[in-house]
Amino acid sequence: MTAAPPPTVTLSAEQARRLALRAQGLLGAPDRRAGVRGVLRRLGAVQLDTISVLARSHELVPYARLGAIGRPAVERALWGAGASFEYWSHAACVLPIEEWPLFAFRRRSYRERGHLWGQQVSGPAYRAVLDRLRGEGPLTSTELGGAKRTSEWWDWSESKIAVERALAFGDVVCTERRGWRRVYALAEQAVPAELFGQDPTDRECLARLVRQAGQALGVATRADLADYHRLKPAQLDAVLVDSGLLPVAVAGWGPEGGAAPAWADPDALAAAGSGGGRHRTTLLSPFDSLIWDRARTERVFGMSHRLEAYTPRHKRVHGYFAMPLLAGGRLVGRVDPAREGTVLVARRVSLDSAKHLPALVTALREAAAWVGCAEVRVEQLADESLRPALTALLH
Repeated sequence: MTAAPPPTVTLSAEQARRLALRAQGLLGAPDRRAGVRGVLRRLGAVQLDTISVLARSHELVPYARLGAIGRPAVERALWGAGASFEYWSHAACVLPIEEWPLFAFRRRSYRERGHLWGQQVSGPAYRAVLDRLRGEGPLTSTELGGAKRTSEWWDWSESKIAVERALAFGDVVCTERRGWRRVYALAEQAVPAELFGQDPTDRECLARLVRQAGQALGVATRADLADYHRLKPAQLDAVLVDSGLLPVAVAGWGPEGGAAPAWADPDALAAAGSGGGRHRTTLLSPFDSLIWDRARTERVFGMSHRLEAYTPRHKRVHGYFAMPLLAGGRLVGRVDPAREGTVLVARRVSLDSAKHLPALVTALREAAAWVGCAEVRVEQLADESLRPALTALLH
C-alpha cells in the first residue's frame, strides 16, 4: 500500500454535509431528464428490502430525489430493458448494468469458496438449472421448482440452491423481479456482450468501486468508503491512493470535535463553491444510501437512527419503520408511517422543533399523494403541544 499524501484541503462539517447531500442528489435541481435510471447510476447501488410500508425501499429512494413520480414508472425504470441487475453490494441491491464487470472480484471469490452459506448442491442439479434457463429463457425460482413454504418457513429445494449459487458465481443474473420474486436468466444471454466480455482484475474492480463510492458520498472516511459496497479494509487500502479520490480533513469529524482524515471526490470539491441549490423536503427510507450507515449518519447529521422493525414492539422508541424527515439539508425528525385504505397514517411523529412543522406537513402530503391516499392522520406526537399548530397546517 502506497502512503497517502497529506490532506491539502480542510472542510468544515457544514461543507462536508452539503457535499454529501449534493452527491446523493438531495441538494440542487433534480435531473428529471435522467430520471430514475439517472438516480441509480448516480448512487451506484439502491438497496432492496422486503419491508413495504408506504412502498418498498427501492421505490422510496428515487421518490426522495425526484418527487412523486408514479410507482409503476419507478419499477419500469429500475428493472426495464436490461438497465440493471441485482447483486450483493451494500446488501442485496439493484445496480446499474454498467457495473456488472466491477463485481467480477466478488463473483470470483464466491467461486473460490465453492459454496454459499454452507449449502451444497450437486453438479447435475447445477447444470440442469443452467440448461433450463438456456432452453426456456428467464424463469422464477418457483418455475424452476425452487423455494416452497413449509409452515411459516421457506425451504430451499436443490434447484433453488443451485440457481442462487449460479447467481453468486455469475453464470446467472437477476435483471428483474416479478411480484418480489427474482427472475433468473443466463448471464451470457442477459448481460450486454460488451460488458459480459470484460474481465477486470480484482484491483481494477476495487479501484473503480472505491471511486464510485466516493462520487456517491461526496466526502467520506475510509470506513464510509468500505461500507458502501461492503469491501474489506485490506481491499480498500490496496487501491485507495490510486482511486482518484483526494485526501482531505473534515473539521468536527474527529474525536472531541477535531478534524478527521477523509477522502473526497475531486469533481464534488470543484463544484463545492458553485452556490446553493434547492433542498429536498422528504421522508427517507431507513435503507436510503444517504443514511444507511449509522455511524456516518450520526457524524454528518447528528442523528442516531436505527431501524426498529425487528425490535419488540414495547421497546420501540420511534416506530416500526420510522423514516427520517429531511428538510433544509438536515434531518429534523422522524415519521413512522402506515396506510389504512386511502389514509396515510403517521403512527408516531417526533420533531426537533416546532419550526419544522411546515416541512413535516409538506412531506406527509407529498407522500400521501404519491401512494394514492386522500388524507393524512397523525396518531401520536412525541410533543403533543404541537398538535393544534399541526392540525391547523394539515387542514
